[in-house]
Amino acid sequence: MDMVILDDEETLHIDEVTLRDAKKACGAGTDTETVRLGLEALIRHAAYERLRKLRGSDSDARDVPRRRPETRKTRTAA
Repeated sequence: MDMVILDDEETLHIDEVTLRDAKKACGAGTDTETVRLGLEALIRHAAYERLRKLRGSDSDARDVPRRRPETRKTRTAA
């Protein structure tokens, strides 16, 4: 059975199991928050993919200076 979310703007038909699993995965308290968090994650992912496609496309680009100085990491024997 599908879950129907009514709003002034849209009606969404979302499978109850999918919505329940998504709500549990993101820790949302409401169905609306679940959908909002999912859409925001999708937007962030799309922006990341656009930036990833640009990688190496500017041959004149210079390396960006790091904010923190590099520290030497040493391994300790366990």
